[in-house]
Amino acid sequence: MSVVLGRAGRYVAELQQRLSTIVAEERYVQTVWHLRAADRREPLSRVELRSEFLLVRPDGADRYVELRDTFEVDGRPVHDRRDRLSGLFTDRVSPSRSSVQQIIDESARYNIGDITRTLNVPTLPLLFLHPRYQSRFKFERTRDTEPAVARLQGETAGTAVFRVSTEVWVIAYREVDEPTLVRTPEGRNRPVRGRFWIEPDTGRVLMSDLTAGDNDLRAEISVSYQSEPLLGFLVPIEMRERYEARKKNTLIEGSARYSAFRPLAAREAGQRRP
Repeated sequence: MSVVLGRAGRYVAELQQRLSTIVAEERYVQTVWHLRAADRREPLSRVELRSEFLLVRPDGADRYVELRDTFEVDGRPVHDRRDRLSGLFTDRVSPSRSSVQQIIDESARYNIGDITRTLNVPTLPLLFLHPRYQSRFKFERTRDTEPAVARLQGETAGTAVFRVSTEVWVIAYREVDEPTLVRTPEGRNRPVRGRFWIEPDTGRVLMSDLTAGDNDLRAEISVSYQSEPLLGFLVPIEMRERYEARKKNTLIEGSARYSAFRPLAAREAGQRRP
């Protein structure tokens, strides 16, 4: 186990550096449902976002943070985009001295529903395998190999990317140290748990599950990572999420797909064109 986790840690550390040099387009659909009796549900609201998605490392921070730079909401352009980001960036690429929390809040700006969500970023689970943070978690190999997305949303066409055709170890994790890496808006600890699908010989992570919450509010997120031919390494391809607040009778489901991966320099050049 320790050998495989060591390989995964080195893989994740290198992958973060590689991902920080590219930008992707995210198409993200969120739906809020009202839960009714007898397993019935009623749609309350829906939003479709198009965003640029990238990793940034604020000055003085010890980790990369995911930035969702939304440029279109339900087909309408976001007009204040440049002004919003000026507080986070000294130019169009490098982060200023913004706090990690500011970037997290900006990435959640267009989330819908009355559940605060900052876990909905596809590279977050990889952080837990980084050598700097592995000691905060307990890991064990498990026989439970079915991704949460398949159990929660059924065997639909979209779950095809949540299958693997190579030999993998499914390793369960749970956070045991405090303060936790993820916390509520009030600052309370929010320990996470989940699973990784890891190639034991290479340490590559092919899929991840993340679960947080309790019986009143439960979040489940699954991510699939696949090879991008032009880049030559694994990138997030799809993220599925589900948040259920039983006291509020509310369910939020989301599905995000990632494409158009390109060097970060191309993004900067494109934004500087008149």
